[in-house]
Amino acid sequence: MAERIKTIFLLTALTLLFVFIGNLVGGQQGMIIAFGIAIAMNFFSYFFSDKLVLKQYKAIEVNRQNAKGFYEIVERLAIKANIPMPKVYIIPEQLPNAFATGRNPKNAAVAATQGLLNLMNENEVEAVMAHELSHVRHYDILTGTIAATIAGAIALIAKGGAMFGSKDNKGNALILLVAAVVLPVVASIIQMTISRNREYMADEGAARITGHPEWLQNALRKLENYSRQGAVQRADQQSAHMFIVNPLAGKKMNFSSLFSTHPTTSDRIARLEQLKGRV
Repeated sequence: MAERIKTIFLLTALTLLFVFIGNLVGGQQGMIIAFGIAIAMNFFSYFFSDKLVLKQYKAIEVNRQNAKGFYEIVERLAIKANIPMPKVYIIPEQLPNAFATGRNPKNAAVAATQGLLNLMNENEVEAVMAHELSHVRHYDILTGTIAATIAGAIALIAKGGAMFGSKDNKGNALILLVAAVVLPVVASIIQMTISRNREYMADEGAARITGHPEWLQNALRKLENYSRQGAVQRADQQSAHMFIVNPLAGKKMNFSSLFSTHPTTSDRIARLEQLKGRV
């Protein structure tokens, strides 16, 4: 409950930050417009983000007939997690990774790359999918998508405000210039905090669903080793938060990587170690 309250607080902070920038750029009218845009973006994210991300990664829906083992693992875990059976997808990608999407448990989907299914044994695949179903059960994907959408919009509006600020009001232009640098960073930190917190919770959820924290520890070690070899095809910052490990980890370090939406694998493994004997 405390983690949910914290997430709601952080999402509210993001929305207020977005409205504040609207007010800074366009006064009261700008604030009203920004608030309307925030509502519209959240509405769009709620209903359409899952379809867009599955299409982006060229995910292929599978069933018991054409992916029996993988499908039955997800089916078994859904029963344990007490949620409806999600749609199951395989992504034609050799780097191992996985994600969940969907606005609620009744409209959810889980996807794993072909590389993950080739690399991992059945216990490790089960642990990874339990992690994803834990996200589904706690509405994490919807939360993360909304946070990413608002954070991206904050950066866009802040930059636009700095570029097109009033030339007649140098003081206001200076404020907008500072806001264009500072506020997107603040928004990224808030988004990062929300996402990292949810990853820890999903790891614990997976350990409790399977009863074997060591399965997820082994899977995370493999994912960490392979993720450094490159980036998942078509991966971007807007959807990176959805994956079990950062799909952009193999890319050259840049400023945005300082605000990774994923905690370090070593921290995640250490936390799972503490759960042994308790689940």
